[in-house]
Amino acid sequence: MEAGSHGQLLSAELNMPFSDSVKYILLGTSVALLLVALGILTWQTFRYCKTRNTYTRQATVHSDVLYLDEKPRTAENYSAAPSSKVEEVSTEVLKLSRCLPQVPIASTDSSHTGEVEEQGSIKKVDGSLRFSVHYDQPQSRLGVTILQVKGLHCQTGGIQPFVKVRVMWAGSRRVKVADCKDEEGEGASPALWTVLQEWQTRIVKGICSPLFGEKFSCVLEQEKDMLQSINLRMEVWDFDKFSRNTLLGHVRAPLGHLNISDPLELHEDLQIPQKDLVGEVLLSLKFLPTSQRLEVGLLKVRTVLTNTGSDSALYARISVQCNHYKLGYQKTSAVSRDLVTIFNEVLMFSLPEFPMEQCKILVSVYETHTSWKSTKHLMGQLTVGKEKGSEDKHWTLMMRSVRQPVAKWHSLLI
Repeated sequence: MEAGSHGQLLSAELNMPFSDSVKYILLGTSVALLLVALGILTWQTFRYCKTRNTYTRQATVHSDVLYLDEKPRTAENYSAAPSSKVEEVSTEVLKLSRCLPQVPIASTDSSHTGEVEEQGSIKKVDGSLRFSVHYDQPQSRLGVTILQVKGLHCQTGGIQPFVKVRVMWAGSRRVKVADCKDEEGEGASPALWTVLQEWQTRIVKGICSPLFGEKFSCVLEQEKDMLQSINLRMEVWDFDKFSRNTLLGHVRAPLGHLNISDPLELHEDLQIPQKDLVGEVLLSLKFLPTSQRLEVGLLKVRTVLTNTGSDSALYARISVQCNHYKLGYQKTSAVSRDLVTIFNEVLMFSLPEFPMEQCKILVSVYETHTSWKSTKHLMGQLTVGKEKGSEDKHWTLMMRSVRQPVAKWHSLLI
């Protein structure tokens, strides 16, 4: 009797002191949470299977779509050799690929990194540049004087113009190509330029037609007809302390077509900016979908070799931007400059989760000197990637051949 009464008391204590309506509400809430959890699990399973099937289809693409724009020897020293088919392309085809017209672009310049990025085309350029040029034949000295910039469009917040002067030399000979016609009807490939000297004027604040009166000079090599292959490229920039400098326009002066034995003063309108071909870069790309990583391999850099000294070296700064978010940058080691500078370095970047609507790889090649501390000199840049409406051919090949490196030559522009 005592044991039975004790059990009844214990069961009475275990009963929940809630009404039936509260119990039904708790039961309904539990069932709803269970259904939500099952729905999330089903969606994640479907998403995983869809992503896996996509990568499986991409990995089964025949390896014939992989190719190199160079002979097999271009990657013979590459530490992680690409398992792709290499197709020999003749020199004539390579020259035909360079017969594309220069695309006018608007550029920006960073005072911290020296990077130049594209911001779309410029439809109208205001202003003009007044300058003078003189070449002293006995001393082989070229003198350039920036006199004045006129007629710039003044914005509401004011303008702070300055001028960059580059002495450009066409280091490679123009080779005639049968299927590439220039404006005069003769087949020719674009010349490979190099920057011999670079100067910059002071910054003038808040004036739309500033006076400079600054003179620059340099000694040119005493080679036959060297002056015929030199162009002056003068760029007018708007300085911005808190953002990137904006390129307003430029003026080109081919010295071979001018009589500059005596000081010659010129007044030219600013033109739409155009970039010059200064070299080529052999770049390798590999996408690893499982770890969501991108491998960027800098194999070789081909430039015009000038007599800048044996201590001249090159290094590259590679940055990646996806979905308008900067993923950081990495630098290669400095390598002694040669006609073809060999790097064979691979840099790895972690990419965000899918979808990648926009992704851009910016490669900037700099020249420096190893014997003394000197400021870096930007030689040129190239961009590879995809946008919402289009993507680069190299990027397309990389996505078709996941887990395999794909190498391709790219033009280095400045």
